[in-house]
Amino acid sequence: MTREEFTATLEQAEPPASLSDALRALWLDKKSDWKRSHGVVQDMPGKTGSRIHAYLHRKEGDLGNAQYWYSKAGATMPSGTLDEEWEFLVDEVVAGRL
Repeated sequence: MTREEFTATLEQAEPPASLSDALRALWLDKKSDWKRSHGVVQDMPGKTGSRIHAYLHRKEGDLGNAQYWYSKAGATMPSGTLDEEWEFLVDEVVAGRL
């Protein structure tokens, strides 16, 4: 799946069942459902879950909590916009790098 194919699914009312947990969390976030997105990443182990978790807390404005999750993911808090970070995360997940 490419980012373009993934973003095309955003026209649907619910995320496709075939999405990975990482893409489901990013899908829900883009649809302004932070709470459900956060619920997905809370159960995701490893670097991918930590990285998306960090992004969500950055978006929430809880920068201390975000920093904790960036650290767990081995990343630093980006200086770009939240939209840029969301696109980066989607690209990394679909490419299998995250």
